[in-house]
Amino acid sequence: MDDLKKLIREIPDYPKPGILFYDITTLLKDKNGFRTLIDRLCSHYVGHKIDLVVGIEARGFILAPALAYSLNAGFVPVRKPNKLPAKTTRISYGLEYGTDTLEIHEDAVQKGQNVLLCDDLLATGGTAAAAVQLIRSLGGKVDGAAFAVELSFLHGREKLPGLDVFSLMQYDK
Repeated sequence: MDDLKKLIREIPDYPKPGILFYDITTLLKDKNGFRTLIDRLCSHYVGHKIDLVVGIEARGFILAPALAYSLNAGFVPVRKPNKLPAKTTRISYGLEYGTDTLEIHEDAVQKGQNVLLCDDLLATGGTAAAAVQLIRSLGGKVDGAAFAVELSFLHGREKLPGLDVFSLMQYDK
């Protein structure tokens, strides 16, 4: 995956000092890089029966619809509070400094549907774990979780036990 890693811009001290931000916008604007990213993510799920791909706001909205299209599945957004127009289910979850909340339409996932969760980055795993809880609360079966980038030194996949967690690029620090 070094070919894709070369397309990711690293920004030190963003959003705060001591953080190294992995900016995938430079990968996404490269037509060959973007196509390769989606193709490689999809290839992991060939043979899986995926009904829906759920994308987490905001960069998950870029990857998840492309995956859904390639996997012949529907796309469902998981959003920050008060962004969805119909009746929603919500979950609040802890962050390092405070809490956050995610919402999904109550009718977005039907009982028994096979769902693939998708986001750009797996860090501590809190947001992904909350999204999994939302999907399951609606009766969905989470088949796996797909990420472009994983910060493996933060051990986020440990918050997703029993799931097929797949990331294309890992950073060990």
